[in-house]
Amino acid sequence: MSRVSDLFGSMVFNERVMRERLPKDIHSALRRTISQGEPLDPKLADIVANAMKDWAVEKGATHYCHWFQPLSGITAEKHQSFISPTREGEVIQEFSGKELIHGESDASVFPSGGLREVFEARGYTAWDPTSYAFVRNGVLVIPTAFCSHGGEALDKKTPLLRSMEAINRQALRVAACFGHNDKRIMSTSGLEQEYFLIDKELYMKRLDLRLTGRTLCGAALPLGQSQHHSSGIKPRVLAFMRALDEELWRIGVSAKTRHNEAAPSQHELAPIYTTTNIATDHNQITMAVMRDVASEHGLVCLFHEKPFHGVNGSGKHNNWSLITDSGVNLLKPGSTPQTNAQFLTFLCAVIKAVDEYAGLLVLSASGAGNDLRLGEKEAPPNIISVYLGDELTRILECMENETAYVGVDKLELETGLDVIPRFPKESTDRNRTSPLAFTGDKFEFRMLGASFSGSESSMVMNTIVAQALKEFADVLENDRDALDKLLKETIHKHKRVIFNGNNYSDEWEDTARERGLIGAASTVDALPYYTDEKTLKLFGEHDVMSVPEIEARREIVTENYINTIKTEALVLLDMARREIMPAAGRFSAEMSRAVTDIRESGIMHCDHVRETLEIACTGVDVCAAVCKQLYKELRDEHPDSYAAAKHYRTRVLPLMMNLRKTIDALERIVPEWPMPTYSDLLFWE
Repeated sequence: MSRVSDLFGSMVFNERVMRERLPKDIHSALRRTISQGEPLDPKLADIVANAMKDWAVEKGATHYCHWFQPLSGITAEKHQSFISPTREGEVIQEFSGKELIHGESDASVFPSGGLREVFEARGYTAWDPTSYAFVRNGVLVIPTAFCSHGGEALDKKTPLLRSMEAINRQALRVAACFGHNDKRIMSTSGLEQEYFLIDKELYMKRLDLRLTGRTLCGAALPLGQSQHHSSGIKPRVLAFMRALDEELWRIGVSAKTRHNEAAPSQHELAPIYTTTNIATDHNQITMAVMRDVASEHGLVCLFHEKPFHGVNGSGKHNNWSLITDSGVNLLKPGSTPQTNAQFLTFLCAVIKAVDEYAGLLVLSASGAGNDLRLGEKEAPPNIISVYLGDELTRILECMENETAYVGVDKLELETGLDVIPRFPKESTDRNRTSPLAFTGDKFEFRMLGASFSGSESSMVMNTIVAQALKEFADVLENDRDALDKLLKETIHKHKRVIFNGNNYSDEWEDTARERGLIGAASTVDALPYYTDEKTLKLFGEHDVMSVPEIEARREIVTENYINTIKTEALVLLDMARREIMPAAGRFSAEMSRAVTDIRESGIMHCDHVRETLEIACTGVDVCAAVCKQLYKELRDEHPDSYAAAKHYRTRVLPLMMNLRKTIDALERIVPEWPMPTYSDLLFWE
């Protein structure tokens, strides 16, 4: 491997490359677009495009693509070569500013939630200059937004970029009240990615894994999982991780931390934080690279939130904060947070925003896969609360009650060993059970599922905090002396959302209910938050999403929920009828012959054999009956998509769980199981 400093960003059209290859005035204009959000003069695009093409060709690129994030939940790209024919029957390599700035894609093949009819096929991809282009697999990849012919957002990037503008506007207003003259304030994010690695040959033998990304049946492991977290990494996995790091570093993704997670064969990658737009792009790229590198190592990378029943599922933690263009983190408390008025103002804005718009945060983490993970004592419950830690909570209490805060001296970590160096410990512990935890200079949103884009949660955080900051700015711009009263009232009204205890405890649900905090038991329960009047007003006022765009997203999430469960149910039916019931039937026939042979031999005591035969036969009969009922429920018709989603939640899912329970019981007694078991899948070398 080359030196990391030489490797990192070597395939990225980044600041260094632009400075070297663009005329000074062009580079300055593009730099202002990237750092300050100024519009880029289209007349300059030809110069940028030509420099980008020359650089990419030198890196081995033959094609370019506009890479975008449609509402399907995956990324999309269409490759086009640089070649252009000449009159002499030869070709030259060209790339124009027009081709850089925008492209066209068939919008009818991507979900639009009713924004577009099937015959309205035109969709545009528009270059996002704030996210660097890069070369991978011989293709110049250009991050873009994706919108319809009418300008509606058909992707996840566009609303995120709009929300970044919204919070920039309002945060600048509040910062100005503290005497700052920043030109831009950006939201930042660090998206930690959890995933499973399993052997590719075993994966190919499981229909459910291949078609749904998770095991729809599988008897639980006979041992726990606690020894796996941060344990020694297996050589095959370490080889994958090394290759992954190198590939990510080449394209500018700052992969920082890697380790084993709680479940067997589960791992995590964490990057260094950056602006929310780039962090989201990098995370989407990371997942694609993970899949490719895993395949090269004979592995498969699983991002499903709950691929294996009975072991920890996979999440994606979004570490969100705000930073000025001069590098000041507005959520950094400093050594004396009790006197840091600017920090306390932005902190209170976040608390207010989360309390008032908790439903939107629930929505940003809602999906059929994540329903299986949230609230299972392995991930935060889907009741929104904020963890601040004891010190900050006491500071806010003193502000509310107008009492003096007496700080606690920083303590050193005591190990009882003289040889171990001493160092100051943080004033608060970490709370891994909280949906939204303050972790020193950022908020960690822990509800996201591993397969999710980070765009929705960042877009929601940006928009709701922008609204809180707007209300603060409206007061402070008229009366700078009103700050103490404003913060006191905010704390008094919204302190109910602060909880520093164990969110996994049964008592917390009762406490949260008494406080009137918002949650949702499932995606179906969360869907109404989309079209709540307060939601529509919020996104409209900040120009993040129009009413049709919001309604479209609700429809798409609903349809995705239905299609996910329908697909899983059909796959489970197929496995039960074609693999599991025949295997159990063959075993029953063998056991029946065994019972007959034992009786004919004159041995009268064969209770265990007879009982096993009865369990197997009963299991097959139950499977057949549940399959019949499940098939009937799948054929039911519904007046609208929301009614269908409720039906799948209340009727189809329970039947799938019953069928799984019966199949898993059969697995424990049938010796020749027709597919790899959990022991095979999770404990490989």
